[in-house]
Amino acid sequence: MLKNIGKNMNSFKKNLLKKRYNAERRFQWYGKIAIGLALSFLAVFMFQIFSKGYSAFQKTWIVTEVHYDKELLLIDAESPSKDDLENADYYDVAYKAMTSLDPGLPEEEDRQLIQMVSYKYETEVKDLLLKNPDFLGKIVPIKLTASDDVDQVHKGNYPRDIPEKNRRVNDYQLQIYDMLNERGDILSEFNISFFTSPDSREAELAGIASSFMGTVFSILVCLAFSFPVAVLAAIYLEEFAPKNKFTDFIEVNINNLAAVPSIVFGLLGLGVLLAVFNLPRSTPLVGGITLSLMTLPTIIIAARASLKAVPPSIREAALAMGASNMQTTMHHTVPLSMPGTLSGTIIGLAQALGETAPLILIGMVAFVNTIPGTPVDPAASLPVQIYIWSESAERGFVEKVSACIMVLLAFLILMNLAAQIVRHKFEKKWS
Repeated sequence: MLKNIGKNMNSFKKNLLKKRYNAERRFQWYGKIAIGLALSFLAVFMFQIFSKGYSAFQKTWIVTEVHYDKELLLIDAESPSKDDLENADYYDVAYKAMTSLDPGLPEEEDRQLIQMVSYKYETEVKDLLLKNPDFLGKIVPIKLTASDDVDQVHKGNYPRDIPEKNRRVNDYQLQIYDMLNERGDILSEFNISFFTSPDSREAELAGIASSFMGTVFSILVCLAFSFPVAVLAAIYLEEFAPKNKFTDFIEVNINNLAAVPSIVFGLLGLGVLLAVFNLPRSTPLVGGITLSLMTLPTIIIAARASLKAVPPSIREAALAMGASNMQTTMHHTVPLSMPGTLSGTIIGLAQALGETAPLILIGMVAFVNTIPGTPVDPAASLPVQIYIWSESAERGFVEKVSACIMVLLAFLILMNLAAQIVRHKFEKKWS
């Protein structure tokens, strides 16, 4: 009987051990499946963004010839100065440059040719002569920015097999496009103006220079306000503040503030920074201060965690050598905790970089077609620029939304990479 009981117990233990191993394997498979799903969703997201946005980094040009005729330019001087060229009348010269693509087109229908290029084609004709004054009186080739519709046709994003009444590009314009494309007068080059031009109502001219500089200024203002305040607050709470109900209350509120929705900080910026202090609206200065209020709790929590990670033996050794509490903190504890603090700061700034709601509330959603030179100049930001373009109906803005997301993701990846580099380069390992 005892043998049977022993066999049953061994069998029970084996079955129990087998169930444990099976449960462990199932748990591992659950984890692998979860990671696989997360990676697949990320892959789909990145594919959607890159497949729609990569074409925004290419710009379409129409090549034609322009005759800088003095009579058409209304220039009388034999050797015109730069001011003469600046004040010349370029309308007829630019008009003939475009209508020469089809000399047989009736004058009343010439608008169809003009619509194939950007509305700034006259300015492009002028800029070429200002850069090359020796072109005066000559017939020279010129590249004109293609309109958004022609640009999308050239990139294959515009359907051509639908009825003409449902297309923004009519049959005649497609015929001219095909003729120019066959003889190599349709060019596609890297779109440097996407990075150097401000926003525009026309998709072919819109760029991210204004929003990019607005983002840079906002982040710098955010860093200037949040970092010193957060680090000093963390040092006081961790190293000097007495442990009582008041400091416990402060700590609880700091943790709660880290979970407050960002739009609340936008309301705070609207009600205090704009309404009370009358700071300039729609500027990176206000945006940076608002974002700094949002990132303060995150940086304080990260700084306090870094200070806690410094071994007590460092403090004890410094105090044993006669250092004061202030000397121990500022000469030993803070420098050793700085890698973790900087890492948390960069992560907090990366979080602020992607915020849209607070900036919309303080007016940074306004259309700005100038590049800001200081934090007090009106500007947008990259997340707000994405929001603005996503509401536009033109197909050209669809690809630019995705391209702007790609730039923002690259910015975020670089900031997180910097955080990791700072941590691994300066972090001390304690045994």
